[in-house]
Amino acid sequence: MTSSNSYRVPGFLANGVHAGIKADGRPDLAMIFSTSPATAAGVFTTNCFKAAPVLLDLERIRSGEAQAVIANSGVANAATGAEGFADALAVSRTASGELGIPDEMVLVASTGVIGHRLPLRKIQEGVKGLVAGLHDDGIPAAEAGIMTTDRFPKIACRNAVVGSKEITLCGIAKGAGMIEPHMATMLAFIMTDADIEHNALDRVFRQSVDHSFNAVTVDGCMSTNDTAIILANGFARNPRIKKGSRHLGRFAEMLSSLMSELARELVRDGEGATKVIEITVEEARTLGDAQRVAYAIANSNLVKTAFFGGDPNWGRIISAAGSAGIPLPVDQVRLFFEDVPVFSGGKGVAGREAELAGVMNKTQIRVRLGLGMGRRSWTVFAADLSFDYVKINAHYHT
Repeated sequence: MTSSNSYRVPGFLANGVHAGIKADGRPDLAMIFSTSPATAAGVFTTNCFKAAPVLLDLERIRSGEAQAVIANSGVANAATGAEGFADALAVSRTASGELGIPDEMVLVASTGVIGHRLPLRKIQEGVKGLVAGLHDDGIPAAEAGIMTTDRFPKIACRNAVVGSKEITLCGIAKGAGMIEPHMATMLAFIMTDADIEHNALDRVFRQSVDHSFNAVTVDGCMSTNDTAIILANGFARNPRIKKGSRHLGRFAEMLSSLMSELARELVRDGEGATKVIEITVEEARTLGDAQRVAYAIANSNLVKTAFFGGDPNWGRIISAAGSAGIPLPVDQVRLFFEDVPVFSGGKGVAGREAELAGVMNKTQIRVRLGLGMGRRSWTVFAADLSFDYVKINAHYHT
């Protein structure tokens, strides 16, 4: 398996344009199009207040097939009632009409400010140019069209031989704030030319989401619009991948690697973030215990601000771990920053100050907490919390 900087997937076209949603002229409308119907799977926010495009996609994804995704940035079309759902349908119909495909083969997505309806006329007028400009080198343009407060684009590709045929995977994502497990304020669209049956695709996609987009946190806030979609059009002509197939593991490995890269980029681009913190809780009795402790640490503002300030304040980490509601054997708990021990046997480990200073100057820092209770573990990627996070989010609405 190799990474690739060639942002092309056979049988897929893409584009991104400025339709006038954003006042600053940046791209705000994007499309991904498979030239033939594709096997489709999706994972969406678990928020009770699901945005209109999420509600529409939840209906359509049940068929296991789609051919296009159209997404806008700048307006979330969330908390907009029946009118918002009608707007999402109107966008879909406009796109399907321009593409000449059945309307139910179009999935939609939105990201931006909650509570505002889409500027429907601008979007509908923009769709014609969006479709006319579709091309096989258009993936970076599509990525630009879904970005909001993102500081940089997030694109990842993989290539590998599966059953004597080369398979390509490429994905784009956006997201920087309101990042929390159970999806984040993010959009992610994955394209592959693999031939894979729906049940197998749905299974490995959900597994990959659990260990990537559902294992990151920036600020502990869940959005209303979170959408991750994968389309597989079969252009690789590989032996069809099915459940139980010897090739399914290879495909799953590619997908997991790609999505993990995108997820880490979301954290690195966290609004105002200066550091990525990889937090692994191990030796837990159950997976659920490992997750609860990991997220208690990752979502602690005291922990986040300590990392921003370069302060190896291990007391904040064990305090957060101890607040997770799991009785921990204090004398058996061990804490490491990178490979430097800071807590063991119920007390701090002294004399490692110089090493810790070097660790805290890094932009990516590994934290490992051993609970001494079992064999289960969980890793979550978190961002630090800086002054800029407050500045960005205090004025985001306007």
